[in-house]
Amino acid sequence: MSENKKAEKIVGVKGMNDILPADAPLWELFENTVQSVLKSYGFQQIRTPIVEPTALFARGLGAVTDIVEKEMYSFTDSMNGDNLTLRPESTAGVVRAALEHNLTYDGPKRLWYAGPMFRHERPQRGRYRQFHQVGAEAIGFSGPDIDAELIMLCQRLWDDLGLSDIRLELNSIGDAEERHRHRADLIAYFEQHADLLDEDARRRLHSNPLRILDTKNPAMQAMVNEAPKLIDYLGEESRAHFEGVQKILRHNSIPFTINPRLVRGMDYYNRTVFEWVTDQLGSQGTVCGGGRYDPLVEMFGGKATPACGFAMGVERLLELMKASGEQFARNHCDVYLVHQGEGAQMQAFVLSERLRDAGLDVVLHCATTAGTGSFKSQMKRADASGAAFALIIGEDEVAAGNVTVKAMRAEEEQNKQVTVAFDKAVEHVVDQIVGAGDEHDHDHNHEHIHYHH
Repeated sequence: MSENKKAEKIVGVKGMNDILPADAPLWELFENTVQSVLKSYGFQQIRTPIVEPTALFARGLGAVTDIVEKEMYSFTDSMNGDNLTLRPESTAGVVRAALEHNLTYDGPKRLWYAGPMFRHERPQRGRYRQFHQVGAEAIGFSGPDIDAELIMLCQRLWDDLGLSDIRLELNSIGDAEERHRHRADLIAYFEQHADLLDEDARRRLHSNPLRILDTKNPAMQAMVNEAPKLIDYLGEESRAHFEGVQKILRHNSIPFTINPRLVRGMDYYNRTVFEWVTDQLGSQGTVCGGGRYDPLVEMFGGKATPACGFAMGVERLLELMKASGEQFARNHCDVYLVHQGEGAQMQAFVLSERLRDAGLDVVLHCATTAGTGSFKSQMKRADASGAAFALIIGEDEVAAGNVTVKAMRAEEEQNKQVTVAFDKAVEHVVDQIVGAGDEHDHDHNHEHIHYHH
């Protein structure tokens, strides 16, 4: 490359987004709340690889689902020829891990996961090619009680996140034999109305006719509404299971609507299916979907094991949190350390470590290409950092063994600036911050403040 030619700027992959520092507090609030709620229900975290064998998803999701047909990022490992895929969802991987490591040998397991998923679909609001999901999988539980518990867990999470405009839709898709009878009648019904089917529906007619019920095509809505309903084909056991879920939800005042057209895109679901939906995100209204998937463990070569779970889209929920109008605190530090001169810099390093030992968040001013900067420019940085206090060390302070403590947010002029002995600076600042917390219900959590002597 010639010396004068400027390197071409590389930009990120379309539909795969950077999460910038300004968004970090919102993500942290969401993640911490999720972890707290899941822990309160006895769920343990599992972390599975982002890359899995392609066969895992082809077998689990069904070869004729949209995900497997059109959306997976699959490739051949150039080292050994393995067919691999970036995970488009996590249930298959969690079940694979549970089976591989025999996790249920000593009883059922409540597991949860969080992380990025990958689907090559058209990027749109709340829907990206790399997107994040949080999910829970309860493996080894057969009754309607775990289905209801998972739904109630979601309701608690929405409450804790301050989200109110999310409603629950519920359905049962029965067992394989019931679906088989319904499927035959459904295909016959759609064949009678073949002139109304769009290209997508015709393609799915014999491979996955249930998905036609989920169509968004307005021209097909009236016809689809009259199609045979799976709920009318349920046998005694499936019906009793579905009634059991509803009974627990009603008893706990969890409102829901039965939506007979609600299906899931994956082949492995049975009986209970549910979605949490909102009107605030346009066409991407589903923020969480789940249900029971008893056949999956057996499909992966294990012995028959009942299971139930859900997955929620993090980006969509963050959009709702933003829309709710709640104010989210920026990541402020407690102390910004301002210094001038080499001796002052050495002392500033010592003091910053002592402050961190006491549990405080500290930003130490460091040089830029323009140099260390004047006191005035450093104080501007201190103000912009959101710090509660600026601690100032100059040559005068070094000579006298002192530190100047400036309260950056104090309203009363007399409380704004004091000089304290270097060895008392940490104690002084901690006392001030803890005192402010007592007075103002300070939003920074300083329960972890401790002293190192």
